[in-house]
Amino acid sequence: MKWHDRRTYPPTERSVTFKIFPAWLSPAPDSAVAAMLRQGKSPWTDGIHLLWSIWVFITPIFGGGYTGKWFAFTLASYPLFVLLYAMTLLAPRRTSYRYALGMVALSMALLPYYPAGISYFIFGCVMLRTNNNRWVLGYLGQLAVLSGLFVSLAWWVGYPWQMIVWIPAMTMIIGVIVNVERANQEKDAALKLSHDEVRRLAATAERERIGRDLHDLLGHTLSLITLKLELSRKLFDRDSEASRREVEEAERIARHALAEVRSAVTGIRATDLAAELASARLLLESSMVHLSYDPPPGLPAAIERGLSLVLREAATNIARHAQATQAQVAFACEGDTVELRIADNGDGGVVADGNGLCGMRERVAALGGTISIESPKGRGTRLLVRVPVKPPRAFADDAPPSADDAGGEPAPNPGTRLNAA
Repeated sequence: MKWHDRRTYPPTERSVTFKIFPAWLSPAPDSAVAAMLRQGKSPWTDGIHLLWSIWVFITPIFGGGYTGKWFAFTLASYPLFVLLYAMTLLAPRRTSYRYALGMVALSMALLPYYPAGISYFIFGCVMLRTNNNRWVLGYLGQLAVLSGLFVSLAWWVGYPWQMIVWIPAMTMIIGVIVNVERANQEKDAALKLSHDEVRRLAATAERERIGRDLHDLLGHTLSLITLKLELSRKLFDRDSEASRREVEEAERIARHALAEVRSAVTGIRATDLAAELASARLLLESSMVHLSYDPPPGLPAAIERGLSLVLREAATNIARHAQATQAQVAFACEGDTVELRIADNGDGGVVADGNGLCGMRERVAALGGTISIESPKGRGTRLLVRVPVKPPRAFADDAPPSADDAGGEPAPNPGTRLNAA
């Protein structure tokens, strides 16, 4: 049998190639196996449920024994059952139910001769999938019909009444539990996709904004420098002094443009608290941590930028290490001081500063503030940051450039000199 690659699907940012299946068993794009691979899971995850089919091999112990008849029926039916089970996972969602019904039909056909085949009935009922939004009523209706057929046939064959009552009840319970879990997994996957789409759209919008800003910032300035240099070239032979002035003017315009570019880059790197809080909620919710927070107060840009970076690091620590289920962010203004409180109900027990806490302390110190941490073992962690509204200095790497940093004073209005020229 020739094994080869038929489809490639991107799970998140990397592609997963199905090289483990023969061509005729390649998973459909909307199959259960394809969904697992898109989430980075093993394609054999649902195969673990086949362990329940051990009842096929245990049933003879309760009556009849391991006879030649049992061996013959098992050898003929069990491989077919495994194939039907695999197809429910590999087939498109709209047709996978057919293979589940095939397992039910296999069980019904064997019921008069092969009691161990009842396991096929249970598997078939559990593996039924519905495509409509009201899946509960549809699924329960299907189970009721199939259970009625089973009860009728089992009663006609002469099975004990205890089994006739017990099998449909157990099938109903297991089927509902499994399908509720399956529906929740699909909702979680859809939520993750929506989060990824929000991040992608935000990144695209930010790239477009940066492109517009750079175009508006540099387009006019570079055109102005070009005109100044052209004018200097034309004046070079007739009036060398005027040509020199134009070159000096072009130099000042270039230095001014450099200062504006540095300031724009600083703004691009800056993050406001509102956006950082929304990002922190996305991060923590994906880690099963509920974040509640107060709206941030209006703060100077340097302070807001510093507190945003502290909040980002704290949210990352909670998601990775805290083992928390709830987190809270609160702000308070007292006089000329702003307070940022971050708390979680995780494991606590922070006794030494790692790279993250050291970075937070350095950023808060650069703002002239203080940071304190309470982290009793087993009672969560509470972080308190106090920063004066007018810090003594801003971050050295984030502060907007001064005129000296740009290499000279910016031209007050480059367009005026051009008009005069």
